[in-house]
Amino acid sequence: MQPQPPTLSRDQRRERTRRVIVDAAWQLSRERGLTGWGLRDLGARVGMRAPSLYVYFASKGALYDEMYAQGYRELRAAYQSLLTAELPEEDRVRAGARIFFEFAVADSARLQLLFLRVIPAFVPSATSYALASEVLAELSKALRAVGIVDPAALDIWTAMLTGLATQQVSNDPGGSRWADVLDRTVDILLAGLAPSPEG
Repeated sequence: MQPQPPTLSRDQRRERTRRVIVDAAWQLSRERGLTGWGLRDLGARVGMRAPSLYVYFASKGALYDEMYAQGYRELRAAYQSLLTAELPEEDRVRAGARIFFEFAVADSARLQLLFLRVIPAFVPSATSYALASEVLAELSKALRAVGIVDPAALDIWTAMLTGLATQQVSNDPGGSRWADVLDRTVDILLAGLAPSPEG
């Protein structure tokens, strides 16, 4: 006699359904773009009527918010190996830039939701934005560890890396044109953001 799978609690069933809905929303976003689908499309994809989705997400904005949070949890997880690795600090910064770039180009829908404003009305919740802030705080810490303390450095760094990733996805999808200049860009950034010997 086969053992019976454990019975899920109501909260576990709800969370499982929420994950199914979010996964389907990502699938639709990759197929049609972040704004190219509606709740009716999503309901059909998961076998629900659109009004039933409101049991799990209060609005489409709330669904985007969960997708945003999931994206930053994934980026944070991608960085985890760097936080414990025994590396010279400059190598850590370089490896972090590579992780960010590869993460960004791996999924254009996720790149757009996390780093571009393609949904004008969407603003992440404070809870979800806190996840983004954690990632930025780790990056800022890594830059300070190599002596880069300019308050504008974080903005310059993220703008350049996001720009490279966006160019790669937009103009050479599946290729390596901008990936090939990533290390060179990082060299330029490190040299340009380093404090002057006089300062």
